[in-house]
Amino acid sequence: MADVPENAPEHCPGTTSEQAGKSASCQGCPNQKLCASGATKAPDPAIAEIGEKLSTVKHKILVLSGKGGVGKSTFSAHLAHALASDTTKEIALLDVDICGPSIPRIMGLEGEQVHQSGSGWSPVYVDDNLAVMSIGFLLSSPDDAVIWRGPKKNGMIKQFLRDVDWGDLDYLIVDTPPGTSDEHLSIVQYLSSTQVDGAIIITTPQEVSLQDVRKEIRFCQKVKLPIIGVVENMSGFVCPKCKNTSQIFPPTTGGAEKMCADLKLPLLGKVPLDPRIARSCDEGKSFLSEVPDSPAAEVYQKIVKTIQDYCSNRVTEEQNTT
Repeated sequence: MADVPENAPEHCPGTTSEQAGKSASCQGCPNQKLCASGATKAPDPAIAEIGEKLSTVKHKILVLSGKGGVGKSTFSAHLAHALASDTTKEIALLDVDICGPSIPRIMGLEGEQVHQSGSGWSPVYVDDNLAVMSIGFLLSSPDDAVIWRGPKKNGMIKQFLRDVDWGDLDYLIVDTPPGTSDEHLSIVQYLSSTQVDGAIIITTPQEVSLQDVRKEIRFCQKVKLPIIGVVENMSGFVCPKCKNTSQIFPPTTGGAEKMCADLKLPLLGKVPLDPRIARSCDEGKSFLSEVPDSPAAEVYQKIVKTIQDYCSNRVTEEQNTT
């Protein structure tokens, strides 16, 4: 639970619960008096601080999936690269996968460190207009394990949003871990005053992925997070020689296409498998720059254009309602 302190007893009802400070499990807890007073039910002041901090960020996009290993970080990185290819735009990529930060490797920034300035933490830059922040920059080695409970992870996400000197941005892309728990609740809560454009849901074609992705979609609906659309990764393998497509992960239940039709969600695109995507990520390079004329790169570019159009239309709608 996002509202359970680190030093809480085993059956803590949560600091915002009606039973906070009153239940039997609260006896002996150092926070009992504070919880019973009702002070913990007040809105977190960090929400307003983050709203002020990110007021200069035009668009905020979350990349989500209920399933691990479907290519969220790969998509987040290439979305950032594609948007930053327009040098008139300022882009930032925030990695909130606290226990498995892969963005530093994918972006070619492994070994880089975060520096403190008078206005907060300075993100690490890939290019003049592409900034990155990840807990991976705070670890002494890429092999170090981050063994934290929920409250500590939540605190780090709060710091990333409030204490990083993001500056004026056109797009902030947030790469998340799989699931629907602490990190997801935290990022949605802390961004609640900032008008998030929406979430991009990542899946692969097989049902074992789709069933977890449906849970992520339900999560978005419950927390009232708009869904920009769904991307199906690993959608067939296009042979680089004969150009024929083979289904490595067969869509036995209709894949993302049927799921989107059933749930009335936009399918942004189906990215085919290409070994060069994995190689580019391992080498910290942009696949879109390395192999721009590949079938996968063409699909990526169409998806990015759809996302840009969505964000532009959202701004127009907001202007028309004010």
